[in-house]
Amino acid sequence: MRAHIFLCMLAYYVEWHMREAWRELMFADCDQQAKLTRDPVAPAQRSDAAMKKVASLMLDDGTPAHSLHSLMQDLSTITRNSCRTPNGAKDAPTFQITTTPTAKQKRALDLISQIKM
Repeated sequence: MRAHIFLCMLAYYVEWHMREAWRELMFADCDQQAKLTRDPVAPAQRSDAAMKKVASLMLDDGTPAHSLHSLMQDLSTITRNSCRTPNGAKDAPTFQITTTPTAKQKRALDLISQIKM
């Protein structure tokens, strides 16, 4: 039971860091300074920039905005394949081919690599 709760909390912690790192690529509000000045009891208000993202479904650079689910689906298209020459022997050497990430995928990977623990 304790291990299950620990793993659930760990997964939530990792997801929170991913959402924070990818904030600019998703529908999330990037105006973090407003959180410091707003009333903690009052309902949160989205910034105009966040409302624009939601209304247009686009980021400022003209690319589509993502939810966490759609961004993960986009990143899941990056694959690494182990290949062997056609008609090669079973013990023939293999080599790896990794698909080239798109500009959005590269940006997401760069943002996630900047997380400091």
